[in-house]
Amino acid sequence: MSITANWSYPTAIRFGAGRISEIAAACAAAGIKNPLLVTDKGLAGLPITIATLDLLEAAGLGRAIFADVDPNPNEKNAEAGVAAYRAGGHDGVIAFGGGSGLDLGKVVAFHAGQSRPLWDFEDIGDWWTRADPAAIAPIVAVPTTAGTGSEVGRASVITNSVTAEKKIIFHPKMLPSVVICDPELTVGMPKFITAGTGLDAFAHCVEAFCSPHYHPMSQGIALEGMRLVKDYLPRAYADGTDIEARANMMSAAAMGATAFQKGLGAIHALSHPIGAIYHTHHGTTNAVCMPAVLQFNKSAIADRMANAAAYLGIAGGFDGFCAYVDELNASMGIPKSLAALGIENPDVDRIVAGALIDPSTGGNPIEMTAENTRALLLQIL
Repeated sequence: MSITANWSYPTAIRFGAGRISEIAAACAAAGIKNPLLVTDKGLAGLPITIATLDLLEAAGLGRAIFADVDPNPNEKNAEAGVAAYRAGGHDGVIAFGGGSGLDLGKVVAFHAGQSRPLWDFEDIGDWWTRADPAAIAPIVAVPTTAGTGSEVGRASVITNSVTAEKKIIFHPKMLPSVVICDPELTVGMPKFITAGTGLDAFAHCVEAFCSPHYHPMSQGIALEGMRLVKDYLPRAYADGTDIEARANMMSAAAMGATAFQKGLGAIHALSHPIGAIYHTHHGTTNAVCMPAVLQFNKSAIADRMANAAAYLGIAGGFDGFCAYVDELNASMGIPKSLAALGIENPDVDRIVAGALIDPSTGGNPIEMTAENTRALLLQIL
């Protein structure tokens, strides 16, 4: 058997409490002299954002901010961000926040120098080669949640507001040049965001671990990422000021996004159209979907997840792992169904169609069809 694969792994990461103080040095390392800080509406006026702008201003880098970013960012947000970037004569982006701020910041840096429409760069085949790589601006990423891991990713999830579909925009140069992972920035996260983002990181690790594609580096990272979530998410949830727990969850988030280069699966294939149509929180939606997807994939993953359970110190093999997931969800108030999440009378046909065209389907251990995906969705409803 011949083993061949193409790999690229993350970037320069400045990790540790208080390291937001190095934001000016991070910009210098990335070659940015006039940054635009891109974040979401909720973060724009918070002390962590104001303090970061103060640091930039003190270093002579201005305090330009763009915060017209929705929880599920769309192409209208991207167009407005690009307009702000061009109007300010900026030469780089500081992507600041949770998944929405990070994803939109990366897209603004990517798209501001391009001449083609944004959807021309969707993650389909080699469409990314349509971009002019020399026109992609440098990015410094600063996560303020511990979930998506978008700070170490080469893609952004952007919702098409016309069709209510989540699209993935990809280019290798969308990978941030420098990342500042400062767990102190996550201390203010409310419990439900701590849970939803932490379980998003867990879903990334679980799906990457289950994916049938060959990538042993990702496999190892996914397994250790699961362990960090198991050991530290309950602590971060119980006490948001627990810096050790916050730091380890920040690591788990970056590890999940690094690991899923190996692939995602049915959890994400379903949660993307559900979130695009019904505006649910992405990580929470993943958590709701996970128990049913584990059972859906059982015939292909039982032995593999039994090995994972043993590493994690969970007794009972595959069934023990599933029981652990149920307990973890329950301990954090995760709804047991999409109906309990507030989705009533959903458009099943539309969700199934969206799931089957989502790029995540290719990494699911069991082939997803219209028939079995519909049955799976009805179970989660």
